Amino acid sequence: MMNEKNRTGAPEAAAPPGANGVPDVGQSGGGQGYGSSDGTMDGMSGMSGMSGKGGKGGDYAGADTEGSFTSRSVSGRGTVKPEHRSIVIGKPTPSPSVSDGSTTRGGESVSRGPASAETSSPAEAAPPAATERAEAKAPAPKSAAPEVDRSSETVTNAPEAAAASKDDKDWNVVPVYFGTDRNRVPNDKRLDYGSDRARRLELGRALVTVPKAHQVPQIERPWAITIPYFNYNIYQQKEDPKKHFTMEELKSLSEADLLALVKERLKNSARYKDHAFVFVHGYNTSFDYAIYRTAQIAYDIKFDGAPFVYSWPSGGGIASYTYDRESAAQAEPYFKQFLEMVTQKSGAKHVSIIAHSMGNQLVLRVLQDLQRTRPEGVEISQIIFAAPDVDRDSFETIASQLKGFATGGLTLYAASNDRALSVSRRFYGGVPRAGDVPAGGPLIMSGIDTIDATAVSMDSLGLHHSGYAESNTLLNDIGLLIQTGERPPPKRVPILQPVQTDKGTYWRYPGQ
Repeated sequence: MMNEKNRTGAPEAAAPPGANGVPDVGQSGGGQGYGSSDGTMDGMSGMSGMSGKGGKGGDYAGADTEGSFTSRSVSGRGTVKPEHRSIVIGKPTPSPSVSDGSTTRGGESVSRGPASAETSSPAEAAPPAATERAEAKAPAPKSAAPEVDRSSETVTNAPEAAAASKDDKDWNVVPVYFGTDRNRVPNDKRLDYGSDRARRLELGRALVTVPKAHQVPQIERPWAITIPYFNYNIYQQKEDPKKHFTMEELKSLSEADLLALVKERLKNSARYKDHAFVFVHGYNTSFDYAIYRTAQIAYDIKFDGAPFVYSWPSGGGIASYTYDRESAAQAEPYFKQFLEMVTQKSGAKHVSIIAHSMGNQLVLRVLQDLQRTRPEGVEISQIIFAAPDVDRDSFETIASQLKGFATGGLTLYAASNDRALSVSRRFYGGVPRAGDVPAGGPLIMSGIDTIDATAVSMDSLGLHHSGYAESNTLLNDIGLLIQTGERPPPKRVPILQPVQTDKGTYWRYPGQ
C-alpha cells in the first residue's frame, strides 16, 4: 500500500488593516491560533497546545493542513490574511455553522476573460457572471446511479444578503460538481458531510459565491474569537457573500441529473471549451473546504469548463494522519466509479486531474488500475501532482506506468518548505516524499516535468500547505497547462530556470 501565475482575476491591492473584519493580532504558539469556521487550519507552531474540533466535520490539532491556521508571537504585528478566520484562546473549539438564509438559486456563473499571464485592470478584475440554468432543459436519460439517501438533498444556505436583486450583487457564483464517500451528519439547516466513511458514492452540486472583492488567490471566510471549553464565541463575524466565499446551495443529485447540469455547463464553455478538471484534496480537509478550494481554483484561473472535486473522508488534524491514509485507501472503488463517470459520461473532451498531498495516493492507485484495464472512453489530458505525500519509490513505480495514459502529460510540483510533507517524512522514518526537494534535489523521471516551486509557494512564508493554490504564479501555470498543454514548462512560464543533474533536467522558479 502506498503512503501516502501571475494571472489576476480580482483586485490585487493589499487589504488595509482590519479589512473584512480581520484585526492586526499577535499571539503565542502555546495554543492560540487562527482557524477558519469551516473546520480547517494550518500551522505547525500551534502543535504544542492545540486540539479540538473543526466547524465542519474536521478534527484538528494544530497540524499543518489544507486550511488556514497561523501561530504568531505575542509581539507579532502582521495583519492576518483574509482566510485566517478564527482567533482561539487556548484550545480551539468549533466555530458556529455558517448562517442560513432564505434564497435558493439555480443559476451558476461562468467566469470570463482572457487566459493570459497579464494582470487584469481593476475594472476587469472579477470575471463577469453569466447565468446558467440550474436544471437542464432536456435532462439526460436516467442511468444507473449510486445509492443515495435522498432524505434531505436540497440545501439553501445563502446569507440574507443573497436576496438582493441580481443587479445589486457583489459576488459571482461558481458551480462545483462533487463526489464523496463521506457520511452525512445531522444538520437542521443544511446538507452536511463529516469525516466518517459512508462506503458508498454520493453525487451532487454546490453553488459557491465568490465576492467580487476577492483577492487572488485567497479563500476569504469569516473569523471568530472563541473561548475554549465553554464553547462560547466572544465574537463571530457574520458570513457575507460580499466579503466571503459562501455555500449558496448544496444539493445531492442522481447521476443523470448531475450529468445533465454538467453537459449544459460544457455546452456554454468557451475559453476552456469542453474541459473538465477533477480536484482531489489532501489530508486534514473538511468537505466544505474542499468545495471552497475547488471553486477558488476555478475562479482564479477563469475556468468556464466543469470543475469537479472528489472529497474522500479526511478526518482532519495531524492526530488523524493514519486515519486519513486509510480513508484514502478505502475510497479507491468510489473514486474510480466517479472518475469513470466524468471521463466516459460527462461529455468533456479534455479531463485533467489535480491531486494534492495525500490525495495523490488515491489518484495514483485508481489510475494504475484504470491503466491496466483501459476501459473504453477513459481519456485523461493532464495529470498534475501537487506536493504528493507519497513514498518516492512507490510514486516512481506507479507514475512510470502512467506516462502513456495521460495524453497531455504529467507534471510534478515539489517544494522544499512544505511542512505537511516534513511531518509525513518524520512519520515514515525520514524517507523523503515524492513532493519533497531534499538536498539532492527533487524527484526526476523521464516523461514527467518536475518543477521546484519552493520560491513561489506560500509555504515560503510558513502559512499554507496548499502552496499550489495559494500562489498566483502557480495558478497561472496550472491554468495554462490545462488550457494549452504546452511543454516544456518554460513555454508557459519563461522565467523558469532549467537545472541540469545527472538524473536529468528539472525546472525551478527563480529566487532560491
